Amino acid sequence: MSSEPTLEVITFGCRLNSYESEVIRAHASAASIDNAIIIHTCAVTAEAERQARQAIRKARRERPGARLIVTGCSAQVASRAYADMPEVDHVVGNAEKLDPDVWKLLAQPSAKPKVQVGDIMLARETAGHLVEGFDGRTRAFLEVQGGCDHRCTFCIIPFGRGPSRSIAASRVIEQARLLVAAGYRELVVTGVDITSWGKDLEGTPTLGSLLRDLLDSVPDLPRLRLSSLDPAEIDPDLQRLIRDEPRLMPHLHLSVQAGDDLTLKRMKRRHSRRDVIEVAQHLRSLRSDIVYGADLIAGFPTETETMFENTLQLVDEAGLTYLHVFPYSPRAGTPAARMPQVDRNIRKERAKRLREAGDAALGRFLASQIGRRQSVLVEQGGMGRTAHFATMRLPPGGPAVSSIAEIVATDIEDGLLVGSMAEAA
Repeated sequence: MSSEPTLEVITFGCRLNSYESEVIRAHASAASIDNAIIIHTCAVTAEAERQARQAIRKARRERPGARLIVTGCSAQVASRAYADMPEVDHVVGNAEKLDPDVWKLLAQPSAKPKVQVGDIMLARETAGHLVEGFDGRTRAFLEVQGGCDHRCTFCIIPFGRGPSRSIAASRVIEQARLLVAAGYRELVVTGVDITSWGKDLEGTPTLGSLLRDLLDSVPDLPRLRLSSLDPAEIDPDLQRLIRDEPRLMPHLHLSVQAGDDLTLKRMKRRHSRRDVIEVAQHLRSLRSDIVYGADLIAGFPTETETMFENTLQLVDEAGLTYLHVFPYSPRAGTPAARMPQVDRNIRKERAKRLREAGDAALGRFLASQIGRRQSVLVEQGGMGRTAHFATMRLPPGGPAVSSIAEIVATDIEDGLLVGSMAEAA
């Protein structure tokens, strides 16, 4: 008898997609949908969409009898393109994917219509569903917000996700308690634009106030980590938490995108180059061991070599360590797609140089960790994550998966820390 799952969810893209995939899985299972493959797409880049189409064709080849359902951001903004693929049975929008009634309808053998995608700009709900766990993961994602009210000129995501909507603090805390009770030792706060949390709620509370209440209300949670932060919106409450709360991990990922002021203006970002440097310096003054990640786009339209060099130099000037580098990818319907484009080969070459700068920065950081005692969340496959998000190869026969262990970093191999068990204090 085959052990192949009858319901499979294939997820692309961000942490929020990973969270929502568990909601989708729960709704589809509750509706008794079986022999189905759900492709949860991303629309950030053309490459993400290409990978989704490739996965759709592969899924149809490998399971010709399964129903194939496509959802997510790419399905929202390009529903007709997916509906026209002969492999696809149903296309479900980003609001509809969170509606249990939609999945009950899809459970019917002759469910119609093929495309169920509404106007995402009318959405007022977030996932807001309690998730009991994440299959195969030692860290759990905690959604606090969905959608985005900003209009960066390169970004299609607001048109895939709709307006910013905050999840009530009580619901976030309830979800955190459930995940901690299920054994998760680290939660990752996620959303589309998490620093906008609270702006649509009564009294306009801040993200920092939410996280303070969460940590106070869930004392058994050892580690809380944040996903991408807008450098223009790190509120005073959050700054105080960074300074005072050891359970908030000293690793922040900043949505920087560029290090040149004219490029940032053309991107319609709300920060300047100097702002990024000052934010990084200020937060480091509050917590000296903090380490930064950053999203950076190479080859944005009109970017000259001088403008690119400003971004390249920002890596060192702001002290960025973990880089997510993307060669610019035109998104149909965005203002940047209509701007004068940089040659594709130049985009790729600049992305390569940024990644090399990131590799060098990460190498320096890892070298600084040698000999230090690390608090490590133990993951599958003999690996773990330090508080600073560095990946560590753990000693054979080491601590149990999902535990937090004290490990000394002894070496670097293949871009990873190598650890040995720390002696008892």
